[in-house]
Amino acid sequence: MTDINEIFNRLEKSKFRNSFHLKEKDVLYIKEKGLDKIESHAYDFIKKRLAPKIILNDGKQTPMRGHPVFIAQHGTATCCRGCLEKWHHIKKDKELSDMEIDYIVKVIMTWIQKELN
Repeated sequence: MTDINEIFNRLEKSKFRNSFHLKEKDVLYIKEKGLDKIESHAYDFIKKRLAPKIILNDGKQTPMRGHPVFIAQHGTATCCRGCLEKWHHIKKDKELSDMEIDYIVKVIMTWIQKELN
């Protein structure tokens, strides 16, 4: 896993990763649900879509819109196991540990906080 400050420094240099931003409806959704609920959604999505050792649709499991966490995943390269390995040095062919899941959710929530500010 990569240091969170280091990963944000690297992500800032990526034109593709910097093309993702929360839209007004995403911000309203976050305000309506609250950050704790959004974080709960993030844990749920990561555990279901990224944590298993084998993901049949890896690389296509995270929609490009529909929930603020999905946008954040693309903005932070936590959208698939390939991106997790390339950007965050989390090996692809294994189940994610609780510590790795916590790290991924922290990265996502940090990105969301930055977007809200």
